[in-house]
Amino acid sequence: MRILVSTDAFPPICGGSGWSTYELVKTLRARGHHVVVSRPHFGASGAGAPAVYDGFVIREWRGWAPPVPFIRNYFRNERFYGRYAHALGEIIREEQIDVLHAQHLLSSPAAVLAARMEHRPVVCTVRDYWPLCYWADLIHDPEAPELCPACTPSMMTRCVRPRARWAWPLALPAIPYMRMNLASKRRALARADVIVAVSTAIAFDLQSRTGDLRGTRIEVIPNPVDVEGIRASATAAPPLSEPYAVYVGKLAPNKGVTKLIPAMVRAGLRWPLVIVGDGPQRAEVAADAARSNVDVQFQGWLPRAETLRWLGHASILIFPSHGPESLSRVLLEAAALGVPTAAMDTGGTRDIVKQGETGLLSTTTEALGDDVRRLSEDTELRRRLGYGARDWVERRFAAPVVVDRVEALYRELVGRI
Repeated sequence: MRILVSTDAFPPICGGSGWSTYELVKTLRARGHHVVVSRPHFGASGAGAPAVYDGFVIREWRGWAPPVPFIRNYFRNERFYGRYAHALGEIIREEQIDVLHAQHLLSSPAAVLAARMEHRPVVCTVRDYWPLCYWADLIHDPEAPELCPACTPSMMTRCVRPRARWAWPLALPAIPYMRMNLASKRRALARADVIVAVSTAIAFDLQSRTGDLRGTRIEVIPNPVDVEGIRASATAAPPLSEPYAVYVGKLAPNKGVTKLIPAMVRAGLRWPLVIVGDGPQRAEVAADAARSNVDVQFQGWLPRAETLRWLGHASILIFPSHGPESLSRVLLEAAALGVPTAAMDTGGTRDIVKQGETGLLSTTTEALGDDVRRLSEDTELRRRLGYGARDWVERRFAAPVVVDRVEALYRELVGRI
């Protein structure tokens, strides 16, 4: 088949979306399919991204948006979709494309429009909550324990406040635009032939939180993982000679990082906590660690191979996420490496961490700390959960297994034409 993949994140420099897309297109190419990759991009330089990555020539379409909140979003969405759709249409005709597969929020509406114009089937992968939340995270207040129930005008008023801070009254007139923007993205997504939700949680929320997608077919197909490649990257010597716990990811409110130190204290864990990543809450975590006399070693952002080395040799992964995780790449990589996980039960985490089989799940900071203590004190439990995680990721998430399902979906849609 001849497949056009339009993605907001390629090449896979950082973030799970880019690596997931890369594993998809790499596996499809290895099976003899002709794969074309297109990427919308805003900015002058492409953020240093190469025009070619692992033999994939990236057909980049550049847009421009003024650096003004809400107006910027209008230029990146409504003003952009039509022009990018025509660019995709040219690629479809030039490359004789059989099927389009869009990834994420900038690509999906334009790809659906292009597919309808060119009479081609289109699949849209949804990896987070952009069809349901203007901010794509369902968090109306970083300090609130509950997630936003719906993008109503009253809830939008509440979610604007922590984001706009002192200027929030000036942002209130933008709420009608926010509602229109969200509705237009939902309408576009509803015209896809199939929506691929990467987790059962994403599928459930797409079906239950909005009626706009009623009647649109939704398939749960997870992100593919290069299990052997991940394991090969983690074979270097251990970075520490002593046991340690690890956190990998952004230090931000949606990641629940303020639970890290309280969980360590609750667990009575004297191992170092290695943090691979950075973000706006680094200083807060560091201050909390100093007050609590917890040994935290900040590594900052590292190259992927080095990150996997730290992850692969860890005794425990702590995953304190607050926001509704769609399908965490860190959890998948930890599972592939056989690292036992203590995780907060959010979003699609249950698809990876099966309680008592591949890891431990909790719903409070106290319970997270108790799980960390259990894992640190029980070598056999760590071994059993690590083995279960390795087996589960091989059977459910390995790239050949996932791409089998994607290929079958493509063939079904192309066969209807």
